[in-house]
Amino acid sequence: MYKNLEQKFVSLLEENQNILHKICKLYTADLASHQDLFQEMVIQLWRSYPKFKGDSKFATWAYRVSLNTAISLYRGRKTKITTVDWDNSLANIRYEEYNSEAEERLKFLYESVRQLNDIDKALVYMYLEDKDYVEISETLGISEVNARVKMNRIKTKLKSMLSKQKIA
Repeated sequence: MYKNLEQKFVSLLEENQNILHKICKLYTADLASHQDLFQEMVIQLWRSYPKFKGDSKFATWAYRVSLNTAISLYRGRKTKITTVDWDNSLANIRYEEYNSEAEERLKFLYESVRQLNDIDKALVYMYLEDKDYVEISETLGISEVNARVKMNRIKTKLKSMLSKQKIA
């Protein structure tokens, strides 16, 4: 039973690992931090996986757990996430490097998005992933109307920031 659970988790994680990489890209500025956050998110997902009931898509659940992990670690809260030793059985997950060279134009966008607060970063990320406002609001725990209003304000702010860099 445990082996089947692990195999299913690894399979789902491999299919959805770009979610984690993109969150890492938003919340970290260097490769070492990216890899550390990626590992921490995988650990938190694995620890939470037995509680995943499948009421939502795995990707939606992974967004929530991963974003909460990133926000908790990088917000500097007094309450830190309790980490566990890396389970060797999870070392079989293929780690694929996130190649940002092909996306040079996104560099300025990421730099601008990094300047946003944690919730706004998450909202932008999910919006760029073509998530609808219902899923965004459920994942972030805000109303759908609030998500729409915040996104419009963020768009205006990012346009202003990018126009100063002559990218928009």
